[in-house]
Amino acid sequence: MLVHLRNPSRQITVDGPMSVVKLLKKLDLRRESVLVIRDGTLVPGDALLPDDAEVEVRPVISGG
Repeated sequence: MLVHLRNPSRQITVDGPMSVVKLLKKLDLRRESVLVIRDGTLVPGDALLPDDAEVEVRPVISGG
């Protein structure tokens, strides 16, 4: 699968299928600190991402 990472922007390819949680663990990212988006939709942590998926991983930004 193709993974677009932000801040800094880069792309990596990862063998799938795998769950969002497993993907983030492989990338050494905490689920609480990022959003995983596929086809413009937020993907839950237990979702299975197929090998041909294209996802974006964005850092969570809070403000007030």
